[in-house]
Amino acid sequence: MNKAYPFSFYFLYYAAMAAMLPFLVLFYQQLGFTGTQIGILTGISPLIIVIGGPFWTGVADATRRHRVVMSLGIGMAVLASLSFLNLRSFWAVAAAIGLFNFFLAPVIALADGATVASLGAEREKYGRVRLGGTLGWAVSAFVAGLLIERFGLDMSFWSYAVLMFLALLVGQKFVFPQHVAGISLRQGLRHFATSRRWVLILSEGMFIGMGVVLISNYLFVYMKELGASESVMGFANTLSTLAELPVLFFAHVLLKRFGARRLMHIALFLSGLRMLLFATFNSVGGILGAQLLNGLNFPIFGAAMVTYIDQHAPAGMKSVALGLYNSVSFGLGSALGGLLGGLLLDVVGGRGMYLVCGLVTLAVQGVLVMVGRESPKDLTTEP
Repeated sequence: MNKAYPFSFYFLYYAAMAAMLPFLVLFYQQLGFTGTQIGILTGISPLIIVIGGPFWTGVADATRRHRVVMSLGIGMAVLASLSFLNLRSFWAVAAAIGLFNFFLAPVIALADGATVASLGAEREKYGRVRLGGTLGWAVSAFVAGLLIERFGLDMSFWSYAVLMFLALLVGQKFVFPQHVAGISLRQGLRHFATSRRWVLILSEGMFIGMGVVLISNYLFVYMKELGASESVMGFANTLSTLAELPVLFFAHVLLKRFGARRLMHIALFLSGLRMLLFATFNSVGGILGAQLLNGLNFPIFGAAMVTYIDQHAPAGMKSVALGLYNSVSFGLGSALGGLLGGLLLDVVGGRGMYLVCGLVTLAVQGVLVMVGRESPKDLTTEP
């Protein structure tokens, strides 16, 4: 498969996300929803992903119809996004959000599986292909803001629908890995749930996802406490996006140097350190400097995880493994980060929140590394 296809898919997929997701809360406010209602709508999304990810990737592996499942997910997400244009009641919006996340949950996992399989011996260069997503997000976030300012919030949903439909067309060029006869779906899920190695790895994925939400959802609130303007907040977001570019471009070098497993340890450690730096410097300048660590957090962790799963997941269960990773990271991790961050923000403020969460992340990472040393070394593919 030509690398241009997955690169273009990631560009369009994340461009679509940038055009809609950051503006959903504004849409809820425009409809007059209360703070509690908005909290419910933002909280159900990661929980739906926990269910939808493993379910659909399991269906894809069991039926060997990965392209059909991915296309169905994108198509239903497009329809759900357009339905927002005509929805006004809370329960109708909640139903649409549930369907949107349930069907979209497996898409990126299936795309990752196809991309890594197409890279073959060059799977370490996944990060260079995934770079398209970072570029798509950066470009779309800027353009979508201008369009919405000029034409209103409806442009957010139209932009998402158009970009994701184009991603659907590009996705038809994906070549998915052939199913390898091996263990059954139930056996595979039992293996992931009972294998200490996979439990530890997925736990790290959950905490890296928690860190992403703590930073993406609450950083601007903390910066507002410090007196930062909206333009400075936007600059902080731009810095974090630009920091991903060189890291993803040279991800294959880092993977060869440290290995996928060790690189995951490094990424989680730096995620905790980044939050501690926010609390330690307690200044806008310090936050801007710490934003440069963004590329070495979730993006490099994701590249290492995708590579590791391709190398070590049981036969015929790579899509399920990717789905589980997305579920614990974007699902459980996001829910945990959102809940913990909100509670701490009310009690100890932004600085205290990042201090506590940074220390917790480093402590958990240390425990996971120590426990992981007792597990068999990751030298061979599991049967």
